[in-house]
Amino acid sequence: MPERDGYVPGVPCWVDASEPDPRAAVDFYGGLFGWEFRDVMPAGAEGSYFIAWRETRGWSLFDMSGEPRSGNVAAITSMPEGALPRAVWNTYISVDSADEAAAEVREAGGGVVVEPFDFADAGRTAVFTDPEGAAFCIWEAKKHRGAQVVNDPGSLNFNGLNTRDVEGAKAFYGSVFGWRTFAMDGGLEMWALDGYGDFVERHHPDLRRRWAEAGAPPGFEDVVATINRIGDDQPDTPAHWSVTFAADDADTAAATTTRLGGTVLVPPFDAPWVRMTILADPQGATFTASRFTPENKDVGG
Repeated sequence: MPERDGYVPGVPCWVDASEPDPRAAVDFYGGLFGWEFRDVMPAGAEGSYFIAWRETRGWSLFDMSGEPRSGNVAAITSMPEGALPRAVWNTYISVDSADEAAAEVREAGGGVVVEPFDFADAGRTAVFTDPEGAAFCIWEAKKHRGAQVVNDPGSLNFNGLNTRDVEGAKAFYGSVFGWRTFAMDGGLEMWALDGYGDFVERHHPDLRRRWAEAGAPPGFEDVVATINRIGDDQPDTPAHWSVTFAADDADTAAATTTRLGGTVLVPPFDAPWVRMTILADPQGATFTASRFTPENKDVGG
């Protein structure tokens, strides 16, 4: 199965973690996910940008072949100048034009935190906020075309918007990226992009058939991200984007996180289709580790 080579506009395509001590984060994630790193910043640069590479064999709802593949999965970066020293995972969404995306964000009521700029010859990027304040990045690809391995253990599995204002989010992200919502059993909603399943199936032939056999609802192939409602029991939690990495085993990921100096925020638990845990690295960046578990498809149903 070939590695992913590029993304259609409107699809999350990359993640990186801004860390006060990026070299310490490299040690943590290398130990947790088996990532290998290279710093792509030139000699003498003030900051670092460590791109993580992983070789894996996939067993997921996207690909059950178990064939080996390798490629870039994520990155660790220094904190931007002047930013608060708070570690965080950042979500990047693919666009045709960073400058046009900035105009669309403004028109839809969002904010431009960092104006579009070129990241060497890799691509053009910017940082925005939605009307509720959730920050996200966009990526206009040049030489760097996004994550090459996704959904396999040790790679990006999902990005999720955590929000209190779902209706407002529908209006904003629908206007900027063309997203619609996709209803799941149990009242859950996810973000979907019409035609995305056709793109994914070019990388994973027979995707729709295999998902139907596994019990996935029709149309799930167009899902691009999750919607997570922030409950009234979390009054201090701001709207934000989060990341989920696929894991060989959620329980092992939690134990390894503790051993490496991180924190288990939510111990491993069973959820529809997965067993998952919510973790924080030693510098405080939070993320989810999730194992695809078909026998859990009716959990909570």
